[in-house]
Amino acid sequence: MTTAGELLATFFMVLGAFMSLFSALGAIRFPDIYTRSHAASKSTALGVLFALLGAFLYFLLADGHVSIRLLLGIFFVFLTAPVASHVVCRAAYRTGVQVEELEETAPVE
Repeated sequence: MTTAGELLATFFMVLGAFMSLFSALGAIRFPDIYTRSHAASKSTALGVLFALLGAFLYFLLADGHVSIRLLLGIFFVFLTAPVASHVVCRAAYRTGVQVEELEETAPVE
């Protein structure tokens, strides 16, 4: 495996880790179920996908091995994460969960 291939695989894995970290922070900080669901779905849709893509590239470039399991994992995560987020938000909407209103703050002088 070349150094460029290792760097590319590492870049995608680290990018996936940072996306998961920022999405977790968003899920903690956001005020209501709708915005938290958005942050959680971005964690799986982007964070996990980048990590799996990095692992796929590593095995492809290191061994020349195409991992069908990683490709299926990427496909099913990409397919199910937005659907799960939509179902959670729809259930919250149908049960009458209100959206948190943002408070306007005075401008900093």
